[in-house]
Amino acid sequence: MADPIDCRKEFQNMKISVCGKGGSGKSTVVTFLAKQALRKNLDVLVVDADDSNAGLARMLGFDSHPLPLMDLVGGKAMIKKKMGSQSLLSQAQIRIGDFGPDFIRRNNGLALVGIGKILQTMEGCACPMGVLNREFLKKLTLEPNQIALVDMEAGVEHFGRGIDEAIDKVVVVVEPSFDSLQIAAKIRNMAFSMDKKVVAIVNKSPSEAISQKIEQQLARDGLTAIGVLPHDPSVFEACLTGHVPDQGEAFEAVNGVLDRLLAA
Repeated sequence: MADPIDCRKEFQNMKISVCGKGGSGKSTVVTFLAKQALRKNLDVLVVDADDSNAGLARMLGFDSHPLPLMDLVGGKAMIKKKMGSQSLLSQAQIRIGDFGPDFIRRNNGLALVGIGKILQTMEGCACPMGVLNREFLKKLTLEPNQIALVDMEAGVEHFGRGIDEAIDKVVVVVEPSFDSLQIAAKIRNMAFSMDKKVVAIVNKSPSEAISQKIEQQLARDGLTAIGVLPHDPSVFEACLTGHVPDQGEAFEAVNGVLDRLLAA
């Protein structure tokens, strides 16, 4: 295994959204990217913006989730009234160091915050969380050598809510399926309409031949694949326990993918 590259001499900061079809492996890719970025001596903030995925904290190695940022405004019912009241979210700029311990998890350069989850029936739509997420990402101010990885909700609704407005680069995770390719094409069009750079990562590929077919279709849809993560049985086995391994073929493939992502 090659020694990790120190990116601090040449890298400033970046906000990166990771999106795609549900089940394509977005959260696994976010976890891999975060762990590889730490190996390159970057500080990483992961923003859990998926209102249905409950396992991201465990995948990143934390024992529990932080309290959702939605609680800072009194929950979904109070968001319109309290967004302008005095709190962390009313600041013109929000930095990683501004969070109280209940609302962030930290470990050796890795930090995790969450927007909120749908936890029970009859809660209503996720639009208030979209509003909060959009405003939070606008105000989030990164220091040099910091990256923010945003694990977006599945599909394309986050574009309609303007959540990606403050994002520097959009990554779409594509698995070997027709639906995944269709959603990737929609994401590409929406990202381009917002003047955002967008690239693709092929995930769970079973063979080089399949990878080539997916990359060819992505190219026809105007998307560049910056890397391919192979189908890795060790990842699937580990995910049964909620943990994502920091070794194996897929994990090591992310190292080169991250280099290309930061340089793209």
